[in-house]
Amino acid sequence: MCMFCKNATTFPSITTHVVNYKNSIIVIKNVPCLECDQCGEKYYTDEVAEKLELIVDMAKKLMQEIAVIDYKQTA
Repeated sequence: MCMFCKNATTFPSITTHVVNYKNSIIVIKNVPCLECDQCGEKYYTDEVAEKLELIVDMAKKLMQEIAVIDYKQTA
């Protein structure tokens, strides 16, 4: 159920996940998600959330001012 509009229907979608870390930005594109068909809010499965955490941790070690990572190539 959507936390914002309380709608119960979602559909598979793709999104971009952005993390601000210190003075840097980490952008992870092509992230699979579930999208609320009423308000458009996006949610990650537990598996995707865990992979995003690993990708962000990896990016922090290699940090530049801006990092753009393709989820499909790293997950």
